[in-house]
Amino acid sequence: MNNSIHAPPAGVRLDVWLWAARFFKTRALAKQAIEGGKVEVNGAAGKPGKVVHAGAALRITRGEERFEIEVLALAEQRGPAALAQQLYRETEASRAAREAAIEQRRLLGADGKPKTKPDKRARRLIRALGDIDAL
Repeated sequence: MNNSIHAPPAGVRLDVWLWAARFFKTRALAKQAIEGGKVEVNGAAGKPGKVVHAGAALRITRGEERFEIEVLALAEQRGPAALAQQLYRETEASRAAREAAIEQRRLLGADGKPKTKPDKRARRLIRALGDIDAL
């Protein structure tokens, strides 16, 4: 057996890197997002097998969040969140836009959750609307 230290990889698959950097919970979700056009690499549409190198610019859309990041380091294995955050740097414009969008959604109450439990009348209306589908 050779006990030499492995050199860092020259490039990593895009789906693996997104998973290792904790943008997506699984590689399958990362692959799905890439194939759905939610990830761009250096201004072009990404593919799951595309090799990412340090210095690449990524634009990632995850739900209502949009990230513009620069790849600083490569990783093939998922590690702690603190290490994952060292793999990339988000642009200041991206961070400001994302925080402004979060604040706007918070002020508008667009979280989609009811503020209170439905009262008796509302529960009856909800049940009645549910019965329409059965017809």
